[in-house]
Amino acid sequence: MSKDLTKEQLLKNISALLENARNKVVVAVNQTIVLTYFEIGRMIVEDEQNGEDRAEYGKAILKDMSLYLTEKFGKGFSVENLDRMRFFYKTYSEQISSTVLTNSQNLQENQIQQTPNINFNLSWSHYLKLMRIKDTNERKFYEIESFKNNWSLRELQRQYDSALYTRLSLSKNKEEILQLSEKGQIVEKPKDLIKDPYILEFLGLSEKPHYSENELESELIDKLEHFLLELGTGFTFVARQNRITFDEKHFKVDLVFYNRILKCFVLIDLKIGELKHQDIGQMQMYVNFYDREIKLDDENKTIGIILCQDKSEALVQYTLPEDNEQIFASKYFTVLPSKEDFINILNSDNGKIS
Repeated sequence: MSKDLTKEQLLKNISALLENARNKVVVAVNQTIVLTYFEIGRMIVEDEQNGEDRAEYGKAILKDMSLYLTEKFGKGFSVENLDRMRFFYKTYSEQISSTVLTNSQNLQENQIQQTPNINFNLSWSHYLKLMRIKDTNERKFYEIESFKNNWSLRELQRQYDSALYTRLSLSKNKEEILQLSEKGQIVEKPKDLIKDPYILEFLGLSEKPHYSENELESELIDKLEHFLLELGTGFTFVARQNRITFDEKHFKVDLVFYNRILKCFVLIDLKIGELKHQDIGQMQMYVNFYDREIKLDDENKTIGIILCQDKSEALVQYTLPEDNEQIFASKYFTVLPSKEDFINILNSDNGKIS
């Protein structure tokens, strides 16, 4: 090895060490700030409970506290921010209590349970968003996924606006939904990867009567990072328009991914308009080819996902075998549905994975 290569590797190693240290400092600072705000909230709430008229007392004490802390420590201690800290404590102290009651197997009636230590792994900005989510299980799910996937506040907002938790919950029972809130998205089998519908609003496509599958594919590739986030956990990009050839005939798979968790290829075909049974047959051929010619012996069976604008549940059901675990058809939207549209989706059969 030359001296230049050795020097280059040394510089890379030092850079990696410093980058890691910097990240740890940022995490430590965030945790300290959030924990401090949690404690300030606790003090406000406990002091507030000692006042005779809680509402009026609370307003008065926050105003006096804001003036004092702003003069002593500068910006960040407005009445509004102090009230957020108060709300933050109330929200997360209730969540802690809920977790304790859920996880305690032999909790005796009237037994005093000491509050456990809580780790705040996200920024204060993340928690400002999270504490506005009323459903505790949904809030815990987004908190876990934000930390696990290193979501920025903007990405957390996007995933929440696209109703990720709701869509993952569509085909799950109560126990599985509770598991989502405790562990985040768990990928154990192919069906766990599939969301229906997929929301592709990040493409910026207008909902016009006609555009081609190639246009849709090009937009997806241009915004590949967002598409990977929309797909879910563990996806890596492999190829686009991947050619398959046999008997002097050529076919092309629109998009090929690999999922590191399931250890299998994931093929995606893009279809404009309503799904046809020929589309399912074509995907079955692609999956069979990959299973027999491409995948290694220690890899799992290939998964095929057909993204379509519309589908018949009956067509999917009767085209695929009853024990199907490899081919899935999901609807996609190029703009986010309205709240009313989402309610209709959730209440209709078409909103459920077959």
